[in-house]
Amino acid sequence: MTTRPSDVAADTGSDSERARRQGGLSFDRVAREYDRRRPGYPSELVAHACATAGLEAGDRVLEIGCGTGQLTCALVERGLRVTAIEPGANLIALADERCRGAGEVTFVHARFEDAPLPAMPVAAVFAAASFHWVDPEVSWSRTAAALAPGGTLALLGYCDVVEERSQQDQAALQAALARCTPASAAAWPPQREFDAIRAGVAQRRGNVSEAWSWIGGHDLARADAAALFTDVELTAVPTLQEHSAAELNALVSTLSFYQQLAPERQEALCAEHVALEGALGRPIRSSIAMLLVTARRG
Repeated sequence: MTTRPSDVAADTGSDSERARRQGGLSFDRVAREYDRRRPGYPSELVAHACATAGLEAGDRVLEIGCGTGQLTCALVERGLRVTAIEPGANLIALADERCRGAGEVTFVHARFEDAPLPAMPVAAVFAAASFHWVDPEVSWSRTAAALAPGGTLALLGYCDVVEERSQQDQAALQAALARCTPASAAAWPPQREFDAIRAGVAQRRGNVSEAWSWIGGHDLARADAAALFTDVELTAVPTLQEHSAAELNALVSTLSFYQQLAPERQEALCAEHVALEGALGRPIRSSIAMLLVTARRG
């Protein structure tokens, strides 16, 4: 079932908020390719999130920015009753298709900022690679309002990791990005060693918004989030990826920064990847950490 409150509210607000909203909707234009190319989340992270929240079959949960329903379906298959919010019409259609017959799920076609919250508080709120697209002036407080006392916020995502087996390739990729689009390279999230990621989150356990903002290099930290959420924990799974240039270009084409580039810059970046694969004589390697950050509603 899909509901459409005001069929996605009008695009109003500050320039930064407008840019955030437009960036979040960019994936809807490439929904099927997004679904094919974006990495899924390890089942152990989903299981750990559910265990941390103490979820049982029949519990109600909320998902912010469900995309094409990768996480949604995993939650529904666990017997959870899911309300999934998504502003992209094409994305939500794919999510509905994927989850059809799997269990109880209600899709809400709206931005989280505009969507009505569930009538009853939920046991957990999930967001997979989506929370940074929500206005941080309301994201933390609205999430807390949706949760029952003691309920769990589960944020999933991934970030680049610096490690020996892929360091040469990742440095070459970053250099190629800087040649083709210096502004995108300058804005790219910081790349850190795995232990540094763990240590950085540990230092910011007092405020989940600071921890999540630091991981992704986004401006999401808000002081009031410290009083809303406690017990911040990180679980991370290191993953080595290998892509042909064609596969990498298909993946990059689903990223918001790429869709904002002029066609000649897009072509130049893709050509750089082809040249890099030729120079290496093998697939291009990159290391990421699949991440789960959980926090408990105070």
